Amino acid sequence: MLRFENQNWLLVVYCMPVVWLVFALVARWQHERFSKLFAPRVSQFINKTVSLAKRRWHLVLQVLVLTFLALALARPQFGTKQTEVKQTGFEIILAVDVSNSMLAEDMKPSRLSHAKKMIHTLLDQLEGSRIGLIAFAGTAHMVSPMTTDIGALKMYVSSLSPDSVSSQGTNFSDVLAESVRAFKDGGIENETGARPTRVVLFFSDGEDHEKGINTAIKKATDEGVRIFGLGFGTAQGAPIPERDDRGNLRGYKKDDNGQVVMSIPNDNVLASMAKEGRGAYYHSTFEQTELKNLLSDINRLEKTDFKSRLSQTYDERFQFPLAIALVFGILDLMFGDRRRERRTWSGRFQP
Repeated sequence: MLRFENQNWLLVVYCMPVVWLVFALVARWQHERFSKLFAPRVSQFINKTVSLAKRRWHLVLQVLVLTFLALALARPQFGTKQTEVKQTGFEIILAVDVSNSMLAEDMKPSRLSHAKKMIHTLLDQLEGSRIGLIAFAGTAHMVSPMTTDIGALKMYVSSLSPDSVSSQGTNFSDVLAESVRAFKDGGIENETGARPTRVVLFFSDGEDHEKGINTAIKKATDEGVRIFGLGFGTAQGAPIPERDDRGNLRGYKKDDNGQVVMSIPNDNVLASMAKEGRGAYYHSTFEQTELKNLLSDINRLEKTDFKSRLSQTYDERFQFPLAIALVFGILDLMFGDRRRERRTWSGRFQP
């Protein structure tokens, strides 16, 4: 069955008769205007060597060139073939800290914005993996279950804010428990019986944490989960801004004594979690060189072949209209628009 991949170009093909009519009317108008500017005898003398028939053929050839070029750009496809596509990768939970401390601006425009940017870059490198998204602070909230839809994940990541969770704080234990549930409910182990490599990747400043983290890590690692971490914030820390609904700065968060709260990242918490979770920890920089090292560590883990699917592809046939357009273009260049005249020798001096 014949189909066109870029059907918008067919509109150009449909408009070609109108284009030809416009060109013809313009040529006729120019001829009439030329005849009015000069006397008939002068006009006839000037146009003596011009072939109007050849000019019409030039117009026809040029319209045909445009028509078949538009058909080629419409990408006609005829014939199909099916190929088996296997997805290979990991099962990964991206756990993003959306607590108020992540709004600190020691990493411009904020720690959370910087984390979002890095996650977008990371997602492009993890195509083929099944990825879920958890937003956490005082509680953990599953934003997206396990999926291979990178576009949807990027949209969810962009929407993350402190309002994504119901309470503030930094509860890593809740994240690990939610991640284990997500792996069991949305992983491929239930489908194939095989257990893939599972990773929980934290994006946090690690400033505060609840008790019971060691027990949660033990339960996660018993389920085959590896823990990786990426920290945000500078050693000097920064105050936590408070803004109105329009984003205007109203001031900075203060403690009960009226002193401005300084948010200082705690690398030790995330580093300890990653070590106990048989993973790795890196601290984010503006150059993002740590992202390359993090990906390298993850890619060293054993990948899993997920369920394969049949992909239907179409055979491209744009070469044929493109070749026809080329032939018409060459013909247009070969023919002039002058009338051939035969002259007979009547001597050196003509009367």
